[in-house]
Amino acid sequence: MEYRILGGSGLKVPVLSFGAGTFGGGNEFFDAWGATSDVAEARRIVDICLEAGVTLFDTADVYSNGRSEEVLGKALEGRRDKALISTKATFRLGDGPNDVGSSRYHLHRSIEDSLRRLGTDYVDIYHLHGFDALTPIEEVQDTLNTFVREGKVRYIACSNFSGWHLMKSLAVADRYGWTRYIAHQVYYSLVGRDYEWELMPLALDQKVGALVWSPLGWGRLTGKLRRGKPVPEVSRLHKTAEMGPKMPDEYLYKVVDALDAVAAETGKTVPQIALNWLLQRPTVSSLIIGARNEEQLRQNLGAVGWNLTPVQVAALDKASEVPAAYPYWHQKQFPERNPWTV
Repeated sequence: MEYRILGGSGLKVPVLSFGAGTFGGGNEFFDAWGATSDVAEARRIVDICLEAGVTLFDTADVYSNGRSEEVLGKALEGRRDKALISTKATFRLGDGPNDVGSSRYHLHRSIEDSLRRLGTDYVDIYHLHGFDALTPIEEVQDTLNTFVREGKVRYIACSNFSGWHLMKSLAVADRYGWTRYIAHQVYYSLVGRDYEWELMPLALDQKVGALVWSPLGWGRLTGKLRRGKPVPEVSRLHKTAEMGPKMPDEYLYKVVDALDAVAAETGKTVPQIALNWLLQRPTVSSLIIGARNEEQLRQNLGAVGWNLTPVQVAALDKASEVPAAYPYWHQKQFPERNPWTV
């Protein structure tokens, strides 16, 4: 397994990490991804990950209403020191007016509840799951900095922020000398390249590592969707593909055609190629892969230990390119002054 420094920190993370959103079951969203509440099965998945060097496990308080954290904690019993745990807060978990957001009140309750469910006294990476526009950024960053000083959290990160959300948060942290975000958990895939427009240049400038969620484009790049063929009768894609951002069928099939061509050249699977392409992109520190069983996990692990050629990368780049929004299309015309826009 290859390890990379995460953002501007000294923490090394594996280039593949495991998304424990499939642990716990309990609601329609995660059931659609093949979630399981079986601790024994989760422990077996964790065994395979640790044997392969996949030491980072990502979860969140809202995943299956806390059950994901509980199952992950039980699966890691006796070997907490062998793993890095990432969890998140901000989204609603409860019916009360303060059971949502990034206020000091909610985050304090959230971290204590997460630690209890995980069966640990610290979290390695603590994410804000989304931006809270109603809570002052100073309050948010001060609270997260306190968690680090108390030893409950080792590093802080965010997820699903826009460029100005992230930059303002970093600026506030810098102003007061507080701990700053070292990572941004983002949606990025061959069929979802919006991250490249503003967030990637920002991450390069500010040394914020990308932890990529849904690297297979909401299941669209698993190799099961192809031009002129129906979705397999028994497939989670009937649900998961509808959950993600919409895209024209022709665009998707153009990307899949390019993946098929590279698969024929390399002998690798479509998912392995899609994951390997991401690992060659700037700022990407780790891809969060999920798996509902051992076979799927081992296939995803085959995405590392080799690299696509520059020609193959260029072919995939071309097939997946989409017109940029303003002002990014304008900036791309001046690469001499904006080198990260090309």
